[in-house]
Amino acid sequence: MKAATHPSYNEVRVLCACGNTFTTRSTNRGDIHVEICSACHPFFTGKQKLVDTAGRVERFRRKYAKAGETAKK
Repeated sequence: MKAATHPSYNEVRVLCACGNTFTTRSTNRGDIHVEICSACHPFFTGKQKLVDTAGRVERFRRKYAKAGETAKK
């Protein structure tokens, strides 16, 4: 293996928005900031979080609540 071909593989710290931190190895030189990690991700925790951007979820619910009422009649 050539010496100057591959980047350095250093230990870095990963910081999550939930406050969880852990170390891993990466070619990145500084800390890595993430929004979601295995400690707060719904798949791993079993809890579902709805991220409502600009009221889209509420708009969807209102739209199909009306459609469900007319289908029942």
